[in-house]
Amino acid sequence: MIIDIHGHYTTEPQPLLTFRDKQLAGLADAMRKPATTELGITDEMLLKSVEPQLKMQRDRGSDLTIFSPRASGMGHHVGNEEIGHVWTRMSNDLIDRICKLLPDNFAPVGQLPQFPGKPPANCVAEIDRLASLGFLGVNLNPDPSGGYWTEPPLTDRAWYPIYEKLVEHEMPAMIHVTASCNPAAHYTGAHYINGDTTAFMQLIQGNLFKDFPTLKFVIPHGGGAVPFHWGRYRGLAQEMKKPLLTEHLLNNVFFDSCVYHLPGIELMTKVIPVDNILFASELLGAVKGIDPETGHHYDDTKRYFDQLNLDETAQYKIFEGNARRVYPRLDKFLTARGKPAKAA
Repeated sequence: MIIDIHGHYTTEPQPLLTFRDKQLAGLADAMRKPATTELGITDEMLLKSVEPQLKMQRDRGSDLTIFSPRASGMGHHVGNEEIGHVWTRMSNDLIDRICKLLPDNFAPVGQLPQFPGKPPANCVAEIDRLASLGFLGVNLNPDPSGGYWTEPPLTDRAWYPIYEKLVEHEMPAMIHVTASCNPAAHYTGAHYINGDTTAFMQLIQGNLFKDFPTLKFVIPHGGGAVPFHWGRYRGLAQEMKKPLLTEHLLNNVFFDSCVYHLPGIELMTKVIPVDNILFASELLGAVKGIDPETGHHYDDTKRYFDQLNLDETAQYKIFEGNARRVYPRLDKFLTARGKPAKAA
């Protein structure tokens, strides 16, 4: 089974985008805000909207995508906290509907109603709601300010109410920023990678997993700069008198494979232990074009793994086993549908 753990709903029906435009316009002119939260989006519209993702699954040989709202659309720095709560709930509800319409193709992960300067604890109710709907996990933004990094590091106790709920519900968090409002940082080319790398360094500096030994984080986009500078991070951890990274972080921190060239995937598999790599493509994400050097889409990441000399055990872990271990609710869901995990 091929499980893609990183997919975003980037093909939303127009009524959702129109609602968002009206919602934000209403900040300046109350007469322009939406009169209702009823979008009028039918099941047929939802099914039509994900046809590109279904085609890619068929063409590229994947089976199931862990699906969440558009990352750049989370917009935690936009509007106000009240608007963010409404937007988050609506976005998550569409993910829920799609995953229940197509349970063999999509499994749900939700965004959180984060807002700069507001306590992370304000997201707890949405985590409880997502758990009750059967969501597998959440996307957690380490920088709700959108590129200005005004919040405390992820190891700060202010974040603990979120972590307590995630542990209670056996839900991991993917560390994922949203769009950048800092003109010096392009959102997908710089801010996303900065977010991945910064989060990893914050985790090195702290001792978060002593307090939350079962908490799990997924750092996307191959971990940002982490694999390329693995020696730097090992050395910094050593200077800080931390345990070896394998003990300090790697029981709790995992990396996806949204890396869009073969040498990057080769490096990742040489540096990061195979138990910590989860297959992903960011299906319909940041890089949609065709690589002129290969003639294939940059984000067809399975092709890169197919060119590596990985044994059967490593392939199973990367494509399925690690996802089921990191997302225990996914494992329970698949097992209940007659798809048990492979015996160790």
